[in-house]
Amino acid sequence: MSKPRLLIVDDSVVIRRALTTAISRHASFAIAESASDGRIALMKIPLLQPDVVALDVEMPDMDGLETLTAIRQIYPRLPVIMLNVPTSRGAAMTVDALTLGANDYVTKPAAAVPSDDELRVLGDELISKIAVCFPNVSLVTRPDSIRTARIDVLAIGLSTGGPQALMELIPQLPADFPVPILIVQHMPPMFTKLLAERLNAGAKIPVAEGRMHQILEPGRAWMAPGEFHMAVERHGDAVRIVTHRNAAENSCRPAVDVLFRSVAETYGPHVLAVVMTGMGQDGLRGCEQIRVAGGQVLVQDEESSVVWGMPGFVARAGMADQILPLNELSPEILDRVWRARRHRRVAAV
Repeated sequence: MSKPRLLIVDDSVVIRRALTTAISRHASFAIAESASDGRIALMKIPLLQPDVVALDVEMPDMDGLETLTAIRQIYPRLPVIMLNVPTSRGAAMTVDALTLGANDYVTKPAAAVPSDDELRVLGDELISKIAVCFPNVSLVTRPDSIRTARIDVLAIGLSTGGPQALMELIPQLPADFPVPILIVQHMPPMFTKLLAERLNAGAKIPVAEGRMHQILEPGRAWMAPGEFHMAVERHGDAVRIVTHRNAAENSCRPAVDVLFRSVAETYGPHVLAVVMTGMGQDGLRGCEQIRVAGGQVLVQDEESSVVWGMPGFVARAGMADQILPLNELSPEILDRVWRARRHRRVAAV
């Protein structure tokens, strides 16, 4: 088949130029043209007949939701990938777009003037999403063109079978692990403290219960205390733990959804979430927010889970970047955490 042709719709000339450059680096795709707003895009689609549209969520005059609705009425099969912004409004609009029939989304850089690296990451992520829409097209790239967003926090959610899984996972993380780790395990008071102490005794990194106003540091892990939700807030350059006793979610307190929403809001695309063995569907909505923000999600596979409830719901919703057995989670976590960093990991002895 001929090269799929992309129509880029965004009011930012910087984004349009960056995506045009990214597409031009790939022999598999071509640029149809670009448009600065939804009305212009709707006029160009019948003339250009693009194979896929990259559509900004927030635009003046006619926003992405209005444009998507019009596209779906006339071109129900035309693939549309949303370009969202890492804000609460942008995330909400992206979720709305997915329910209206958008195929997928990528998250734009938060900075008003994005760096070259951020723009390259955006372009590469868009290309990977386009490739999914055209499975018969071979993705041809330069060897160094595939990038991922840097991971700045690891968030883990588990329930039934979780203590044993954590006792296997956490000790495999090295002392030089470069990001903080936040854990929600469904357990009552005292049990979470005891589990944190057991993990601390067997791990290379310090593990403790989360405490109000604790500043997050790389290479340390905190577990939500029983009967308290755990979230994070940014204060200047520091990110601090917040614990509270708001209403239970998914019949749970602590709840994974509370933590996952919080890290998505605070860290944007720089989140790696891991959903492991557990009953119920706590974590599903939080994973949705992490994915909308541009973050990554791993889930434990069914065979190695005691109960494939929590990870199963995320996997069946199509929000898992990978589904892995327990013994393969730590190598994948390490690979993703170190992938976008300049210095290579020196293996712990």
